[in-house]
Amino acid sequence: MKNATPFTEADSDREAQDALNGETGKQTLVAGEDAEGRLDAWLATELEPDLSRSRIKALIEAGAVSVNGVAAKQAKHKIHPGDRVELDMPEPEDADPVGEDIPLEILYEDDHLIVINKQAGLVVHPGAGNWTGTLVNALIYHCGDSLSGIGGVKRPGIVHRLDRDTTGVMVVAKNDLAHRHLAEQFADHGLTGPLERAYQAIVWGKPQGLKGTINASLGRARDRIRRAVRTDHGDDVRHAVTHYLVCERYDEKPDGTCAASLVECRLETGRTHQIRVHMAHIGHPLIGDLDYGGAFRTKANRLPDDIREIVNTFPRQALHAFLLVFEHPATGETLRFEAPLPADMEQLRASLAGL
Repeated sequence: MKNATPFTEADSDREAQDALNGETGKQTLVAGEDAEGRLDAWLATELEPDLSRSRIKALIEAGAVSVNGVAAKQAKHKIHPGDRVELDMPEPEDADPVGEDIPLEILYEDDHLIVINKQAGLVVHPGAGNWTGTLVNALIYHCGDSLSGIGGVKRPGIVHRLDRDTTGVMVVAKNDLAHRHLAEQFADHGLTGPLERAYQAIVWGKPQGLKGTINASLGRARDRIRRAVRTDHGDDVRHAVTHYLVCERYDEKPDGTCAASLVECRLETGRTHQIRVHMAHIGHPLIGDLDYGGAFRTKANRLPDDIREIVNTFPRQALHAFLLVFEHPATGETLRFEAPLPADMEQLRASLAGL
């Protein structure tokens, strides 16, 4: 800024800085003694290089600029010394996702839907910090205009999702009928239809018994991204049930303990991070899950050197959606898809099985 006197009415230091940077928030300028000419030209000079003159003109025409408390109607409004100019920057609009040539492992595809085996590291839909390189970008590239608008601009065709670092089977709708029908099945959680969702996870230790049920409501943790078991009745708390079956136990001791286990988890509900939080809640977090099992990393110190290295360098939560069963939205046929453990989890499983 140059000759004007700026001040903001933001609620925090970050919001104030954003306003000064021409991003969002309300900003007030007082014209100096030498102020003259058109409003848009004066503002462009004062706010250079944050806002272009064309952008300022568009804001004036949108009613976002006022002079002495009155909305400026035209960019050519004359500015005078001492005028108090308020600029109310709107929140930026996120760009619509575009197609990107990202490889996909396609298990099945027809005119109504596409089933993929999602790789680790792939975010499902655009969001804060991940506006490109997502599954949605890959699907738009692969499917073209057929996904347009289905389920919303930012999540076209998406009826369920997997975490960035969770691998496995996903189905995506390619038309409105399929989207509506699949969404209803996922909302029903298989109570009245054929829907099944099953995961394989490698967890620390051995869960009690060969099978069990975890019934514990989930809600936001303090950082808003993570989830936690909650016993209160907050607006964000949701009922959550996970059923587990112990499939393999590794390095089992005479006292019944073991280093780790391969478990199959089936969801009765589908909450964010549900399996990860529930398994940590019963004392058996997933290997590689630093969000919910970071305190268990020291357990790797008890393993032989070669296996400890594999465990310590495992780059993600050891979770794989290996089974998905659903009713085809057009034909009514029950479709079943399975995906074997990905290479990194198979290496982890094999190394632990060799103890």
